[in-house]
Amino acid sequence: MSDGRRFLIVSGLSGAGKSIALHALEDAGYYCVDNLPVGILVNFARFIADQNQPHFDKVAVGIDARNQPNALASLPGVMDRLALETAQAELIFVDASDETLLRRFSETRRKHPLSSEERPLADAIALERSLLDPLAMRADIRIDTTRTNVHEFRAAIRELITKRASGSLALQFQSFGFKHGVPSDADFVFDVRCLPNPYWDSQLRDYSGCDAPVRDFLDAAPMVQQMASDIGRFLETWVEQFEEVNRTYLTIAFGCTGGRHRSVYMAERMAREFAARGKRAAISHRDL
Repeated sequence: MSDGRRFLIVSGLSGAGKSIALHALEDAGYYCVDNLPVGILVNFARFIADQNQPHFDKVAVGIDARNQPNALASLPGVMDRLALETAQAELIFVDASDETLLRRFSETRRKHPLSSEERPLADAIALERSLLDPLAMRADIRIDTTRTNVHEFRAAIRELITKRASGSLALQFQSFGFKHGVPSDADFVFDVRCLPNPYWDSQLRDYSGCDAPVRDFLDAAPMVQQMASDIGRFLETWVEQFEEVNRTYLTIAFGCTGGRHRSVYMAERMAREFAARGKRAAISHRDL
């Protein structure tokens, strides 16, 4: 494909939001095809590459467990062929916890594509996860929708994919609370629970790390400034290394106890600092 074109492969667990991702991409001007057989992916990419039409400048293909297991296993090799022949494809993987997927299927009463009278829903989800695990490991962008609603997910697609130039690195700075679990899609996790906790000040408890009173409190703490400086230098060094190997997306997560004060402050601060350096920096607060 010519410079400026984008070819995305969107995969993920049923119920995690792959269809929502494709709809968001379609709204952003992508030509989208869902449930394409892996066996014709190379020929499809060749066809797209031969078309001299703006209509095909941005293409997204959905691939999921409705493909045969041997076809799914071959997808990493197919992507290597695409990179050599026609296009450097980016793989987006949409994930969610098993508990969330069970709840979503129960609420919508949809049938899981791998379930049957002999295979209950929980077993179908486990089978699908095992089939798609190689794709999850290969993904350029992995988005966990366990604690994300539809509007937040569509906003993440816009920030991390549609607003990012092809080949550029997007940084996602995320806050979370350890008491709710560590994000499964984080590339770097920084534990900031050793920092002074605004929660124990009754005048600050109801604020968040986005609010001026909490920011002022943490700005005044030397330990906070030292940690922010150390993390900033670390990330500045290693983000450049990931850019050198053409990585397109990094999730950098900060965790405190509840995910409301210290982690939010640090995610906001790091996002501002890297945006000031010209990096595309998005922010999400999982537990706020």
